[in-house]
Amino acid sequence: MLQDSPIRTGSGQRPEARQEARLDWWRAAKFGMFIHWGIYAIPAGVWKGIANPDIGEWIMRRAWIPVAEYEQLAGQFNPVQFNAEEWVSLAKSSGQKYIIITAKHHDGFCMFQSALTRYNIVDATPFGRDPMKELAVECKKQGIKLAFYYSQTQDWHHPDGDGNDWDYDPAKKDFAGYLRNYVEPQVRELLTNFGPIAIVWFDTPYGITMEQSQSLLDLVHSIQPDCLVCGRVGNHLGDYASCNDNHIPGQLMGIDWETIGTMNDTWAFKTNDLNWKSTRNLVHKLVDIVSKGGTYALNVGPTAEGLIPQASVDRLREVGRWLATNGEAIYDTRPGPIQDLIWCRSTSRPGKVYLHVFDWPHAGELCFSGLAQTITGAYLLADPQRTPLPFRQRSDVVTILGGFTAADSLDTVVVLTETDR
Repeated sequence: MLQDSPIRTGSGQRPEARQEARLDWWRAAKFGMFIHWGIYAIPAGVWKGIANPDIGEWIMRRAWIPVAEYEQLAGQFNPVQFNAEEWVSLAKSSGQKYIIITAKHHDGFCMFQSALTRYNIVDATPFGRDPMKELAVECKKQGIKLAFYYSQTQDWHHPDGDGNDWDYDPAKKDFAGYLRNYVEPQVRELLTNFGPIAIVWFDTPYGITMEQSQSLLDLVHSIQPDCLVCGRVGNHLGDYASCNDNHIPGQLMGIDWETIGTMNDTWAFKTNDLNWKSTRNLVHKLVDIVSKGGTYALNVGPTAEGLIPQASVDRLREVGRWLATNGEAIYDTRPGPIQDLIWCRSTSRPGKVYLHVFDWPHAGELCFSGLAQTITGAYLLADPQRTPLPFRQRSDVVTILGGFTAADSLDTVVVLTETDR
């Protein structure tokens, strides 16, 4: 993932008409799954008995592992417990609308079969299968969109890729040739061999020029015009902006943007990282992001055997149960009018405001200001009967009167129906 990145990368302008149509599904989706999976799952954060404190997928660089040594991991990679149907079903039951998976990370190992190199999961491992093809089939079957992460600048295995200065002399690298003769053909493979692709998620655009970023953007759109390109293609290009890792802006944003986040402290699987965020924390992050107009891609890091850690599975299913009841207040919504309350966030759609109450008052009475519309009714989203809640409105101050309790310990959603004054 991107380290020490700017807060936002990507387009800060409203996109032109074609991009507007291209973004429609993504603006409505709000919630997706990120998957970091590769041969770095074998060491799982430990190299030659020494635990590496950095994120799991960076172990090759952080431990200065020579290419010749790191390549040997490919011969050990045999994730026989990988099951595309189970992974996609988990995303779907969790309320996630798309999956982004690492087709090639910075270590240069390709998780798809490529004609450009035998350093790929089909040709270099005992597994001998293409999980990207299996996921493409299953995503189509279950109605989940598939997206590919592709590291376009850093490649610690390729002699001309950026980042490896312990095996290769940086002064002798032909980075332009690497982009032209290796990156662009592989991006073409990803966009022609796996059916419709929702996003190409580039990363770490260190040193890439405006012209090179534009060339990648144009390449993607020329092959699949509806495919999105994230802002980390570099040089403030892309269809939408991408915040730095795990960062949530502190205010309402006026552009299309996303946050990508971890459930613990790493992206790829690490044996020693057990610092799991609570489901409550994850739901609050989702709501906070959506309330400011963003989209949330939440990460899982499968093991070398091909299993998504149980701690991730449990949390995703709990988020999914909350969304099954409260998804109306998330999917295809707009930012709400209340943006600055610690205990509450708001989302909206025409005629409705959704109050996401994180910390329910003991007396059950909610008071807030900032609504420009006349409130005509209030009820709990979790209440199928839509029992009216008593309320009082004076100017822009609304009070939901007491006498009822929180519907959900994670986030209770109060629906306000409204009319223009």
